[in-house]
Amino acid sequence: MYWRTALVILAFLTHAITEMRVTGQTLDVCATCHPNATCEEKVDGTGKACNCMYGFVGNGRTYCQDKNECQIGANKICGQHTACHNTYGSYYCTCLAGYSPSNNMAIFIPNDGTRCQDINECRVQGICGEGGKCTNMQGYFNCLCQVGYQVHNGAEPFHPPQDKALCKAIDCGQPPSALNAVQLSATGTRYGSIAKFGCSGGFFWKSGENSSVCGAESVWKGPSLVCEAIDCGQPPSALNAVQLSATGTRYGSVAKFGCSEGFFWKSGENSSVCGAESVWKGPSLVCEEVDCGLPPALPHSVMLWNQSTRIGSEVVYQCNSGYYNVGEGNVSVCTAKGQWDQTSFLCEEIDCGEPVFISHAKMLWDRTSLIGSVVYYQCVEGYYSTSGKCYTECGENGLWENIELQCEELNCGAPLTLPHTNMLWDNTTVLGSVIEYVCKDGFYQEGGNSLSTCISSGQWGIVSIICKATCGPAPALANTEVVLQNTSVVFHRCLEGFHSWRGRNTSVCDITGKWQAATLRCREIKPAISDLVVFNEKCLRWKADKYEEDTENYRVAFVGFRAYQRSFHDKRKKLLSSTSDHPEICLNLLPVTNYTISITALSARFTSTLTTNTSLQVPQAPEILYREIEAPLPTLWLRRSADTLDPISFYQVFVLPLEGTLVFDCSSPKTPDFSSQRKPHGQYITAQLHLRDIGKEINLTLGDGHYYGGFYNAPLQKGRDYYIILRAVSQWGGAFKHSCVIWAKVRDISYIMKVSSLFAGGSIGVFALAIFLGHCYTWFCKKT
Repeated sequence: MYWRTALVILAFLTHAITEMRVTGQTLDVCATCHPNATCEEKVDGTGKACNCMYGFVGNGRTYCQDKNECQIGANKICGQHTACHNTYGSYYCTCLAGYSPSNNMAIFIPNDGTRCQDINECRVQGICGEGGKCTNMQGYFNCLCQVGYQVHNGAEPFHPPQDKALCKAIDCGQPPSALNAVQLSATGTRYGSIAKFGCSGGFFWKSGENSSVCGAESVWKGPSLVCEAIDCGQPPSALNAVQLSATGTRYGSVAKFGCSEGFFWKSGENSSVCGAESVWKGPSLVCEEVDCGLPPALPHSVMLWNQSTRIGSEVVYQCNSGYYNVGEGNVSVCTAKGQWDQTSFLCEEIDCGEPVFISHAKMLWDRTSLIGSVVYYQCVEGYYSTSGKCYTECGENGLWENIELQCEELNCGAPLTLPHTNMLWDNTTVLGSVIEYVCKDGFYQEGGNSLSTCISSGQWGIVSIICKATCGPAPALANTEVVLQNTSVVFHRCLEGFHSWRGRNTSVCDITGKWQAATLRCREIKPAISDLVVFNEKCLRWKADKYEEDTENYRVAFVGFRAYQRSFHDKRKKLLSSTSDHPEICLNLLPVTNYTISITALSARFTSTLTTNTSLQVPQAPEILYREIEAPLPTLWLRRSADTLDPISFYQVFVLPLEGTLVFDCSSPKTPDFSSQRKPHGQYITAQLHLRDIGKEINLTLGDGHYYGGFYNAPLQKGRDYYIILRAVSQWGGAFKHSCVIWAKVRDISYIMKVSSLFAGGSIGVFALAIFLGHCYTWFCKKT
């Protein structure tokens, strides 16, 4: 029934809005737009066109039908773990079971970043019951039993809302009995309880465990103790001791002990007694082995030793580095007397004496000749080393290492020949020899060092003399003048009114006596930016004066202000690199704003400025939650659109009764008011909300009897159905832009009143019947 009514309404809306109104031969295109479409200027400026509003698809004139956003799949439009619900002109999303929205609202549209996140059911205390342990999963949870509990009426894992499984504490009952033993204690009968046992009189605990534990299978584990009659058996042995005598193996029997050979009785008892527990007590004697103590330390030596100080242990002595043994023997042994025997081991220091002599070399030496001492050799001035190793070291054998160093006289060889020069020289190539370079006839010395010396590295020193020829008058270039000139270089610059366009600005005299002329090209100065225009209200185009293939860098700066919003200030910059002769750039200019735009060609240092203003655009409809309601005072919700023109924008709430012929013209600037209508059955505005006065989200209760923006929010009439339409409006300087969306459908609310009246009438009838029957009963009793 709802969709049939909606189709009838849409048919009326389509018929009413698509009628053409012809004045002379001019067609009013905007009058033919569908109710769910807006009339806008074409991009190419050739006229106006009808475009379906957001949430609708069609040709904008004969039909604009609801777009089912949900058909592409909930995961794509709403995100993971969601369900998508299509509404007329919009849609909304909900989370699947086990998930909740991040904005804590039951329904949402994810363009604000809302997502469905897993609900951690385990945060609910006791959700798995006594003894249960909760494990959270993606979209659901599981329960396991804790240690000491086991599952009943099901299996693990279990889910309390879905089955009757639960965790019960483990109980093993009374502890078991053991042969020839008695129970000493018990901590209980639940899981983990422990019962202790002991042997009866005349028995001893031979083996096994004397405790029993209540396990996870509800069964006692143990005890395993074995109780036997008291008999100590053979007497025990003692460390480093021997048994001397024994009177038997029964209770009270005594065994005597003594220390073994090589050991002595240090402390403790030397007897053992058979006790009531069938165990020999003792002996406790301590027999210590003979110990020689630490071996003696000898000068300039180290000990190689296993740290044992018992009889027969050995210590090996070894001389320190730089020393050698001049005595006899190097081993000492621990004797039965508890002493180390003596040795004649003796260490003396190593000395290599005087080092070897090498011709044409000097020694760098600290005059020490002990092991590890080093002597360095260095060839005297005018000589150089022909071998790699230049030092010798005193070795452990008391001798200096062999060295093959040889020093030969230094020679720099033939000198370098330089172009256009002669050498003044005595033809020697040894250390200190000097050569003077002079320019040949026809050349002159421009600069640099003219002397080269044979140095200690065996090479001639660096010489940097430059000899150049004279080239004559400087070359002439078109539209240029000479600003600086010497014998080898000329600097050119463009004349006044011209600027450098291409090429090098220097002429150089080469070594052949010819000028390498500058390639500078000078061009007449023209504006770098001209014919600056604005198109499509946001794009700029201009003519660039530059070399064909050059890339020019532009800086675009723009400042915007609004007469209706003093606090508004839009100041931004953009950069552009272009090789085009007619560059273009598009800016994100805000609507209904006056802008001053400056473009600077950075390399040319030229700036051009213009002013422009942007027009009013169709406002974006807010995000609404479409609802179909049966309530006397329905509450509706919306989230306002971003980037709105708050000072000149407002929302209007229209109430349209669903009866007769329903026509709603969204483009009409008229604002029907309920209080001024003669007929109470027509459409009217119940509220007008200025965007500068509202927050991000609002809730509006229809029919609450209050005034909103000067409009009376009249109570809805009983027994009638309504469409609620929200219109977003922006208005400034005679321009009027709008967009509409159906917010809700309010069904016949008289049904609630009918049910309430029927209930009240029935109650009164029952009460009257009770009074009548009571009266008859009283009359009958009096008669009888």
